[in-house]
Amino acid sequence: MTTLTALYTSEERNKRIFAIVGASSGNLVEWFDFYVYAFCAIYFAPAFFPSDNPTVQLVNTAGVFAAGFLMRPIGGWIFGRVADKHGRKNSMLISILMMCFGSLLIACLPTYDSIGVWAPIMLLFARLLQGLSVGGEYGTTATYMSEVALKGQRGFFASFQYVTLIGGQLLAVSLVVVLQQFLSEDELRAYGWRIPFVVGAAAALISLFLRRALKETTSKEMRENKDAGSIRALFRDHKAAFITVLGYTAGGSLIFYTFTTYMQKYLVNTAGMHAKTASYIMTGALFLYMCMQPFFGMLADKIGRRNSMLWFGALGTLCTVPILLSLKSVSSPFLAFVLITLALAIVSFYTSISGLVKAEMFPPEVRALGVGLAYAVANAIFGGSAEYVALSLKAGGMENSFYWYVTVMMAVAFLFSLRLPKQAKYLQNDL
Repeated sequence: MTTLTALYTSEERNKRIFAIVGASSGNLVEWFDFYVYAFCAIYFAPAFFPSDNPTVQLVNTAGVFAAGFLMRPIGGWIFGRVADKHGRKNSMLISILMMCFGSLLIACLPTYDSIGVWAPIMLLFARLLQGLSVGGEYGTTATYMSEVALKGQRGFFASFQYVTLIGGQLLAVSLVVVLQQFLSEDELRAYGWRIPFVVGAAAALISLFLRRALKETTSKEMRENKDAGSIRALFRDHKAAFITVLGYTAGGSLIFYTFTTYMQKYLVNTAGMHAKTASYIMTGALFLYMCMQPFFGMLADKIGRRNSMLWFGALGTLCTVPILLSLKSVSSPFLAFVLITLALAIVSFYTSISGLVKAEMFPPEVRALGVGLAYAVANAIFGGSAEYVALSLKAGGMENSFYWYVTVMMAVAFLFSLRLPKQAKYLQNDL
C-alpha cells in the first residue's frame, strides 16, 4: 500500500476520486432512465399495445426494449469516435443530454387510445434515441473511469461503473415500489408510470452540471492522431482484441439482463408471484448486487482480471440451469431472493471489472471506440434480446430452452476469456 500511495500526491488522489464520482454519477442517471422502461412496462404496456393477452403485451414492450439495444452499436461507434477525437468529457455531456430528451418524450407520450398507431411508433422512436445515448455512454464512461483509476487499485475503482449502473436499476425499481405504496393499480396504469420518466429527465440535467466539472483524460496530441477514433485503424490493428471483447461480452450481457431486468417479469409471469412481491425481491437483490461490486473489484486486483473472468464463465456455465429451474417453481420469496443473489454474485466476477478488462485491450487513440462498439454490438444482439427471446420461448411452450441458451453463451464467454492476456498490454502505464 505504501508503494501505491507514493505514486500519487494527496491532491492528485483526491482529484482522481472526484473524477470517478463525477463520471459515475452521470452513469447512474443514464441507466436509471434506461431501466425505468423495463420496470414500468407491466403498467404502460396496455396503453400502447392493446391486447387481451398480458404476455403478448409484454412481448411487444420487450420488442421495443430490444429495439433500443439495436441502436447501441451506432451509439458506440458515434460516441466512441467523438470520445477519441474530441475528448471523453464532450462525449459524456452529449450522451446525457440525449438521454434527458428521450425520457422527457416518453413521459409526455399520448396513448394508443388518443393517437392510435402513432403512440407505439413514438415510443419506439424515444427508445431508439435512448439506445443511441446508452450505446455511447458505456464505452466512454468505462474508458474514462479506467484511465483515472489509481494504479494497483484499478479493479476496485473501475467497479464503480457497475455500482452506479446497478444503482440506476435499483433506483428505478425502488421508485416503482414507492409508487406502488401510494398509487392503486389503476392509477399506476393511468398516469403513475409517467412519473419515473419525469424524474429521470430532471436528474439528467443535474448530471450534466456535474459532468461539466470533469477533467479531460486525453491529450491534444492523442486526439490529433490520424488513427484517433478510426474504425479502419481499429479493425486493421486490433481485430483480435475486438473479437475477444465481443465474445465474452455476449455471454456477460445475456446473463446480466436475465437476472436483472427480466427477472422481475420472470417472477411474476413464470413463478406466479405478485408484482409487488417481485419488486421487493428485486430491490433487495439489486442492492446487494450493487454492494458486491467493489469487493469483487478488489478480488480481481488480487487474483488478476483474467482469473476473475474465467471464474465467471465456469460458474455461469455450471449454475445457470439449476438456478433458473429452481426459480421456476419457487414459492418462498426469501428463497427466490437467495437464488437471485447467488446468480448475481456469479455475474459480479464479470461486471465488477467489465469496463476495465475491455479498456485494457485497446490503445488510447481507439480505446473508447473499441470498448464502446464491441460492447454495444454484443449487448444489442444478446443482452437486448434477452427478454424478447425468453418471453417468446415461454409463449411457444419452450421456456426451458432459454435456460440452455444462456448456459451455452456462458460457455462461450469462458472460452473467449481464455484468450485474455495474463498481463494487460495497454492502460497500465498510460497515466
